[in-house]
Amino acid sequence: MPASLTLLLADLQLFPPAASAQAGPIDDLYWFEIIVSAIMTVLIFAAVILFAWKYRRRANVRATQIEGSNVLETTWSIIPFLIMLIMFWWGAKLFFAAQNPPKDAMEVFVTGKQWMWKVQYPDGSHEINALHVPVGQPVKLTMASEDVIHSFSIPAFRVRHDVVPGHYDSLWFTATKPGRYRLYCTEYCGNAHASMSGWVEVLNDRDYANWAGGGSHGSLAEQGQQLFEQNGCSTCHLLDQQGRCPILRGVYNKPVQLDDGRTVIADDSYIRESILDPNAKVVSGFQPNIMPNFKGQLSEEQVIQLIAFVKSLSPPTPASQQGGQQRPVVIAPKAKAPAKAPAASAPQQ
Repeated sequence: MPASLTLLLADLQLFPPAASAQAGPIDDLYWFEIIVSAIMTVLIFAAVILFAWKYRRRANVRATQIEGSNVLETTWSIIPFLIMLIMFWWGAKLFFAAQNPPKDAMEVFVTGKQWMWKVQYPDGSHEINALHVPVGQPVKLTMASEDVIHSFSIPAFRVRHDVVPGHYDSLWFTATKPGRYRLYCTEYCGNAHASMSGWVEVLNDRDYANWAGGGSHGSLAEQGQQLFEQNGCSTCHLLDQQGRCPILRGVYNKPVQLDDGRTVIADDSYIRESILDPNAKVVSGFQPNIMPNFKGQLSEEQVIQLIAFVKSLSPPTPASQQGGQQRPVVIAPKAKAPAKAPAASAPQQ
């Protein structure tokens, strides 16, 4: 065999290299489906060839009535049905596991924009088209889009998720092998879609500690606090007493009573909506049209910074519960807001 052909066969892989804790179980399901599909394909073609030969047209052969077989019909109906149920159960199990990151997951924020991935870390550092993670540490990605639908994909980790404008999406993984792996946008998003890619660097604990030097402008929460003060949010959102707008201290992930009688959880998506469209959900006891609309004035990265600041005002919450359905005590407003007030930019809870 020529050496070039030997090298080609050695490099030929059905799946990309597996480098995450999720990859093994997902590959097992794919192999099961491939094997079942191959067996069914062989059986179907064998039956077609056999019956074509056995019942071929021949001279002087009188046609006979062939009666059905209840046993045969029941067998070829029940067995495929059970196999499909196994696939469904297996896939559902992996799907639900993918929706529930561990409590100790490290949260990283990713923003998709034509045509790049912008990454923000809790310590305030930033990257473009690059992601650094420690080996063996669960990582939760909270993702947003500034323009069109993108799709964040790391084939070696077997993770992929569409990133839709207007709300947050998330995925998580645990990298198991130090190395350098490709990340892509796998949803066509414009002329330069093919160039919207980058690299994931998986580092051991020592290398990751050396790399993580922190942001030059403070942590993500500190950057959010600067935005909070620069935009005059602190004028109405007082931290320790009731002002013209709801108190933000301790509000994150708590239930909030709205003026229409509904109760919502003050998670990331709610805070984001309250920043960009404060009249969408007005807190009970407060008047609408007090807080200005900041849609188009703040980037997704700045919104993430403000959310990080609001989170910092509440007790630490495990990453797997951020945005979850917790039910602590409601922080109720003490009085209705006056009809006239200066502009404020913090989320209206």
